[in-house]
Amino acid sequence: MPHPHLPIEVLATSRQPLGMPPARFLRDYWQKRPLLIRGAFPDFAPPLSPDDLAGLACMDGSLARIIRHDPKRNRWDVASGPFDDAVFAKLPKSHWTLLVQDVDKWDADTAALLDAFAFIPSWRIDDVMISYATDRGGVGAHVDQYDVFLLQGLGQRRWAIDASANPSTDFREDVELKLLKRFSPTHEWILRPGDMLYLPPGIPHDGVATGECMTFSIGMRAPSAAEMLADFAHGLAEQLPEERRYADPDLHAVRATGEIDDTAIVRAAKAMPWFHFDAGRQSRKRTNGIAAASLRTWFGCFITRYRVAQVPVPRKRPIDRDMLARKLPHSVLERDPWSRFAWCRDGRDASLFVAGHVHAAPLAWARALSGRAREFDGGALAKLPQRARGVALLADLIDAGHLRMRRRR
Repeated sequence: MPHPHLPIEVLATSRQPLGMPPARFLRDYWQKRPLLIRGAFPDFAPPLSPDDLAGLACMDGSLARIIRHDPKRNRWDVASGPFDDAVFAKLPKSHWTLLVQDVDKWDADTAALLDAFAFIPSWRIDDVMISYATDRGGVGAHVDQYDVFLLQGLGQRRWAIDASANPSTDFREDVELKLLKRFSPTHEWILRPGDMLYLPPGIPHDGVATGECMTFSIGMRAPSAAEMLADFAHGLAEQLPEERRYADPDLHAVRATGEIDDTAIVRAAKAMPWFHFDAGRQSRKRTNGIAAASLRTWFGCFITRYRVAQVPVPRKRPIDRDMLARKLPHSVLERDPWSRFAWCRDGRDASLFVAGHVHAAPLAWARALSGRAREFDGGALAKLPQRARGVALLADLIDAGHLRMRRRR
């Protein structure tokens, strides 16, 4: 999404390798818009040859892939290393790429390239990945979720990007790689040795070699929110003593077995000192930025998955819903012994938790299925309100292997 008054292509100088001061680049382009920098590394000579890169791809511990493209069938094949020397001898003359990650960890001269990016915090830089491609080789149109500088090291590569405001980001489902279903480039360039293309996250792009070429990709670290949260929680868990546990010294006799009520959620929060939870059934209530409904959903999934040694076996074929509705009054439903059920209220309905998964359910059905019984009378279930939704719920649980239906003896 280039700004109409900002250039998308600039020429580097000896004093300004970015074509501008780093402060201006960070202000106007970093994580905002792409930029092609002609001559960013003048008279650039790659620190590694294609043979050196192939040798590295054969070493134990290297992270390497070979990607081949069949243009006639539009198929892509991915093989992971380390490789044997014989693999390269069998490759075709065109339409393939070798990718080797973390080359800067193996080669000091490659690592020296990172000195040019000293204006970026060192902990933000992930690695230098080098790709060698034969004529018309590439990895297909795709999107990266991190910043990357693409430095042309040998030969030429045609780069195309889609810098429109709302590019298509749907992926193909028939290939191992995350390739775009549709790619409509707004800009195309031929990059020569020393030219560098900067791409912020989310910009669809495609690079295709025109003859033999090498590209050096300087990628940034951009952990997902899910990764950070999981690691943060793991770190907190390591600090807690084993004797700190979920506790309910104020427990009262339950009126509905299997229900996770607000008091249970408050007790769970007390066991986790970083939460300060104010009980309430409204989803707008929050705990340190976490909605009360999210905490309930997490706890319901967690507690029905906790310390389960086995998982049920799903049905090979989905059960016929109409047949289930007809036979339900004359059937018995058996619960898999490893499947735990619990529920909590969700307005007039309920959230039913089964073995770590949540299902929207009619309240009466959630209460009936969360009892202590290992078997449920299908006739009694068939008389519950919202029968159609209830039968659909049963079908999902049967398909997943949590319930098995048999004729009443």
